[in-house]
Amino acid sequence: MGNPVLDVESVQAFVSIAEFQSFTRAADALGSTQGAISVKLKRLEERLGHKLLERTPRQVRLSAQGALFLQPARDFLAAHDRAVAALSYTCRRFRLGVAEHVAGPEVPTLLARLNARDPALIIEVRLEHSRALLDAFDQGQLDAVIVRQEDDRRDGEDLGPEHFGWFAAPHFQQPPEHPLRLAALAPCCGVRDIAMRALGSAGLDWNEVFVGGGHSAVMAAVSAGLAVAACSRRLAPADTIDVGQRLGLPALPSSRLMLHSTLRDPRSREALRTLAAAYREHESPQPHGRN
Repeated sequence: MGNPVLDVESVQAFVSIAEFQSFTRAADALGSTQGAISVKLKRLEERLGHKLLERTPRQVRLSAQGALFLQPARDFLAAHDRAVAALSYTCRRFRLGVAEHVAGPEVPTLLARLNARDPALIIEVRLEHSRALLDAFDQGQLDAVIVRQEDDRRDGEDLGPEHFGWFAAPHFQQPPEHPLRLAALAPCCGVRDIAMRALGSAGLDWNEVFVGGGHSAVMAAVSAGLAVAACSRRLAPADTIDVGQRLGLPALPSSRLMLHSTLRDPRSREALRTLAAAYREHESPQPHGRN
């Protein structure tokens, strides 16, 4: 018996379900229905002779064979898209905003995937704080933004939780009976607001001994041992540790990462699906014991 012949729509259904871990969200992203993508998945599994996904009332996850097939399936779809693009190579721009405090290990992954799936896509990336990006998005200056959830904004696609901690260099020493030595982002940053509110509610004094113009600058000061900073656990440098418990600092509330976009054409929806999948794969780790 020869090798099975794969059809693009069935493979696309499998990849979408695997990345979203949901038949409902995958169907929405593909502009289809749960029933239709279920049929396509079943057809693919029959052709391959393997069960690719395990589905329970509460969870959708890859089988062992599905985990092996996922990356080749992505490569198959990327090759298909490149072949189609070769015949109608029309460049277009995709203007993406990513909040500085959420631009982590996902960014190289998502840019590589966007390029592989749509080589004709010219990607413009803007890094800034969430509020400025949302304003630019509302004014039509950006096609999509990935930001921390704002208290007054409930729209957008939820990409998962964002957990925070108090990070410092292992050798950092806080002088006893002195205000907390704090490194912080600019006053317009939401993460800074979270930290200020937590310290204020706990009745703790602090001094901002370093105020950076961006996340990288602040974390460089932290790594150098100058101060403590509130930071996403996903983005904390490897050479820092959570010192919240040791210093008696208040727990920081979690937030959510949100994707906002009004794009609805098929190519754009595929790009948005790629963005969402890249962030979900690098979901912020759950809080753990603090040092």
